[in-house]
Amino acid sequence: MALDINTKKLKKNAFRVSKVRGIGASRVRVPGGYCKAEVLGMVQEISQKYGNGIVHITTRQGFEIEGIRLEDMGEINKMLQPIIETLEINQVDPNTGYPASGTRNVTACVGNNVCPFANYNTSEFAKRIEKEVFPNDLHFKIALTGCSNDCAKVRMHDFGIIGMTMPQYDASLCVSCGACVKACKSLSVGALSVENYTVVRDTEKCIGCGVCVTKCPTRAWTRSKKKYYKLTLMGRTGKKNPRLGKDFLVWADEDNIVKIILNTYKYVEQYIDPNAPGRKEHIGYIIDRTGFEEYKKWALEGVELMPETIMNERIYWDGIHFDNKK
Repeated sequence: MALDINTKKLKKNAFRVSKVRGIGASRVRVPGGYCKAEVLGMVQEISQKYGNGIVHITTRQGFEIEGIRLEDMGEINKMLQPIIETLEINQVDPNTGYPASGTRNVTACVGNNVCPFANYNTSEFAKRIEKEVFPNDLHFKIALTGCSNDCAKVRMHDFGIIGMTMPQYDASLCVSCGACVKACKSLSVGALSVENYTVVRDTEKCIGCGVCVTKCPTRAWTRSKKKYYKLTLMGRTGKKNPRLGKDFLVWADEDNIVKIILNTYKYVEQYIDPNAPGRKEHIGYIIDRTGFEEYKKWALEGVELMPETIMNERIYWDGIHFDNKK
């Protein structure tokens, strides 16, 4: 029996085609990986009513409800709507699911809601980015991590956002125990030293990880009230030329990171390969084609960097190369 399935609509509604004819999976993104427990019950209901009772937690912190009959897509979209509204997922039209771009969830580590090492609320920032960039159909991968431990592996994404802090030192509270110096040397980059019974921070070497803050027993070290970030660019995995993202901005602010991401959408719209299937071309390949200087011109449009922000003027990516090998 022939199946009258519009595969373009199928993918636009974030359904995956499986290897079994007529069967797929419904994909639901969870911005920042953060959701209320009630969402789990709604996902369970769809899985048991229309799927095979199996839900896959994806690598991008979303739900993939397996065993879906593609002919049931319309009814499933109706059941997805409360989930979409609860998670505050951006979409084009209510009651029609949401675009396939939604499957590229903005991912995040647990952040300072829970983790003592995280320098900011990763889920909150992820939700802001969600509101700014979706819906869209371009191949962007964005990830956030609370500190330089990079539990979210953000350097494997087009945009990696790493939390930083400008550690504040109150010498009057310091008891010269050396805990911060020892921790910085063993757990970070060794940016602290002692001079005349006072701890000195090498500002050029410090990566703003906050280890000194977490290890100080007297709170001589505290986090800066102002939030800072490191922005890495164009990490990727995959078959062809995988590579890690490299630092573009250090000691950057949230607003400028959002501007650069939005400017990159304009850049991609201008330079994406018109023959790219489904408008799915990694940004890194486009930058390889146009050159980093051209990308930077677009990315920095309207961006006013803070005085303390350090920008890498030129980025040269390395990594495994398969494209030039016979």
